[in-house]
Amino acid sequence: MARTIKLEVFRYRPEIDDKPTFKSYEVPFREDWVVLDALNHIKDTVDGTLSFRWSCRMGVCGSCGMMVNGFPRLTCAAFLRDYYPHPIRVEPLVNFPVERDLVINMSDFLRKLKSVKPWIIRKEETPVSEGEYLQTPAELARYKQFSMCINCMLCYAACPVYGREEDFIGPAALALAQRYNLDSRDQGGQERRAIAFSDEGIWECTFVGECTTVCPKNVDPAGAIQLGKVTAAIDYFKLLLPWGRKT
Repeated sequence: MARTIKLEVFRYRPEIDDKPTFKSYEVPFREDWVVLDALNHIKDTVDGTLSFRWSCRMGVCGSCGMMVNGFPRLTCAAFLRDYYPHPIRVEPLVNFPVERDLVINMSDFLRKLKSVKPWIIRKEETPVSEGEYLQTPAELARYKQFSMCINCMLCYAACPVYGREEDFIGPAALALAQRYNLDSRDQGGQERRAIAFSDEGIWECTFVGECTTVCPKNVDPAGAIQLGKVTAAIDYFKLLLPWGRKT
């Protein structure tokens, strides 16, 4: 007899549901299937009304992040075999409004991400004919880890501060701010620091570290935020010292 596994899936259709519910589905159990495969099986063969996001199925796009048994995961990397034979509960990422079923509203994250200006800012551009903006391996190593973020928002679901303080910019955005602040080609550090080093930025973080624990790309947002705190503290004390003051 073919083996199966039960998925308890969060359902919420605002046009007909007063509140969210859970619906159980029995799906085939295969050693090589991930939770995303099971969800696609449900949508394709059992219940076409189920809504969720996904794209690459390779842990690159970050769109299939959900709560799997209460833990933020990329469902394309959560194998059924790691949960079998027990049921798997699948929910939308916490700390975000739910649009429908497993689909969250990302507007707050996108707004905060844009606020830290996660792109290279140049005050002056030189012609391409004068050469590229080359970097040494050491200069690349300063920020490379923080550049691996795929905007999956798992860190926002894991962060207790973001869940409590609506103004907190959040782990991924602050890590990407640090990524560009450390880039030798960038000249926009002061613009970014005005946002990232504000009360709603790095100083709101209490260093719980769950953001780093759940990150599927080992970005270490908690570490990036702590580096930002060190930089901010150094900048502050430079202002207090006689040779650091601008007259």
